[in-house]
Amino acid sequence: MAIGADILSLVDFSKSSLTLSLISIAFNPTAWNIVARNASKEYRNKTITRLFGGNSRAGVYFLTLMIFSFGILRDTLYQRALEDQPRKSLLPEPYSTLVPAALFIVGQTFVITSTWALGITGTFLGDYFGILMDRRVEGFPFNVLHDPMYVGSTMCFFAGALWYERPAGLFISVYVYIVYVIALRYEGPFTDMIYAKREEERAKSSKKQR
Repeated sequence: MAIGADILSLVDFSKSSLTLSLISIAFNPTAWNIVARNASKEYRNKTITRLFGGNSRAGVYFLTLMIFSFGILRDTLYQRALEDQPRKSLLPEPYSTLVPAALFIVGQTFVITSTWALGITGTFLGDYFGILMDRRVEGFPFNVLHDPMYVGSTMCFFAGALWYERPAGLFISVYVYIVYVIALRYEGPFTDMIYAKREEERAKSSKKQR
């Protein structure tokens, strides 16, 4: 508790850059789940797909572009928020450079390998558009973590906070973790339902062919 209080005492909440950063972090996972899911309408009614003449892949690529673009904006706002915050040494040398560097490398490894394993449609909510993978990915990094992309992204936020020695960055990183945990409570079960339904349909089809 004392450590948390010390960190919060070094956060300048009056800075608008901090507010904008927090808003952008919450916006990304929340908005894209709402847009793609749209209270389950995209999966059931193909709302976005219809905007692209029934081309579900075009819908996914459009969403991918939007998510990627707003991700860059989120990272830019985070950088600016750190620049506006008080600086304080958080780790002794040489750990002040080694720890954030290691966190960033491992975090980026999780993010990049997750994207590579899932592909564009698997990464950017393609399952909401009815584009499913043949089977759930179980290799690295999914054999290490259940949600490696979210974990990797959180690690990169912590890495930035430690590298630039901004206690406010630690506060933002914890906030990122909480936002991702909440997002996964909605995203995970819905994705599981989609694949479970696909398996049920396959089982029914197999019985009919016998």
